[in-house]
Amino acid sequence: MDLAKVLVELRAELDNLDAAILSLERIKQEGHRRRGRPPKLLAELRKSERTGERSTPAALAKNDSDGPAA
Repeated sequence: MDLAKVLVELRAELDNLDAAILSLERIKQEGHRRRGRPPKLLAELRKSERTGERSTPAALAKNDSDGPAA
């Protein structure tokens, strides 16, 4: 085993780890902001809060499982 080759590989891995640590530290400083569309249940809960309805997650799930309205 070539010692110089091992050192080169370890330094490359160290660079990768430093980059990963730096990225995680940036995420921690910024706070966790989710990107993209919220889950359907969360969107329905927020909608019911705006309209003043009192819905629980269980009630919303039950309404979803009833099927299409006739």
